[in-house]
Amino acid sequence: MTAPVAASRRPETARGVAATNRLRLLGLVIAVVVLGITVVVSVCVGARDIAPSTIWAAITNFDVGNDEHVMVRELRVPRTVVGLIVGPALGVCGALIQAYTRNPLADPGVLGVNAGATFGVALATGLLGFTAPLAYVWFALAGAAACTIVVYVLGALGRSGATPVKLTMAGVAFSAVLGGMTSAIVLANRETFDDMRFWGVGAIGGRSLDTVLFFCPLIVLGLVLAVYVARPLNALALGDDLGVTLGVKTGRIRILVVIAVTLLAGTATALAGPIGFVGLMVPHAVRWFVGPDQRWIVPFTVVMSAILLLVADIIGRIILPSGELRVGLVTAIVGAPVLIMLARRRSVSSL
Repeated sequence: MTAPVAASRRPETARGVAATNRLRLLGLVIAVVVLGITVVVSVCVGARDIAPSTIWAAITNFDVGNDEHVMVRELRVPRTVVGLIVGPALGVCGALIQAYTRNPLADPGVLGVNAGATFGVALATGLLGFTAPLAYVWFALAGAAACTIVVYVLGALGRSGATPVKLTMAGVAFSAVLGGMTSAIVLANRETFDDMRFWGVGAIGGRSLDTVLFFCPLIVLGLVLAVYVARPLNALALGDDLGVTLGVKTGRIRILVVIAVTLLAGTATALAGPIGFVGLMVPHAVRWFVGPDQRWIVPFTVVMSAILLLVADIIGRIILPSGELRVGLVTAIVGAPVLIMLARRRSVSSL
């Protein structure tokens, strides 16, 4: 009697999984539609009111002599594109680190990636005089990669190997060291301090479209690697021993995750500065809706992170009567209470 009952339950289980996946796909489609609306609003909203017809003309028939066309093409479109690539980079980076360390409250700062990238930028700006993103991006990537490798080596010392707890503690400790060194470099030179104080808050404006397009391949490569390691990370979430039993090459997957995290966090930090809470909050919230499957977490995080960053940037443009509030400040103000609320829910806090 047991075998027929078990066999009869399999179609029901398969139908349940299929129904769940259809709901997830519908949710993803809705999120993409919301993202499209957010992109349109981001291009239309700014310090100066511009007619929709003028915005459309600026995109389709650009007139270099028209100030409003220049404002749309040189300011609003590039910052919208920055939000579209930096948001997913930070969000997916956080999702990878949370799955990698099996810590639901981890973010790029836990493994010291942001600290390494920031230290690289401070080094390039303070000691070598590089102030353009195209010049110091390589220092940001090198700093992020070096810090990630050092943290992994420190966390792997001992018989137990690179456990999530050891990696987290090593990352926090090394981030503190790099933070002190970065402050020393910045405070030692007034020009460096002036260059770094705005970049250090985090902003997606003030970048040319050529600069943005230069960064795109690095972030796209990081996202492709994230999609590739999504399935193996599901197995590793059950434990390294069980992951090996299921055929996962743990060493290879860890290296690919480190490369993806370095590309995503390092490039995003070089382009927009150290923007917090996106990589921590979005994957944490996405798991609430789609569960712990990384194959769904990664695409949802790509879309939702872009929405969050663009909405935060739009709020920053209109919330003050004059001037604008940097997007890094808006994400911190919005993210802190939302994260506290999410962290209190047991169903969301577990991987």
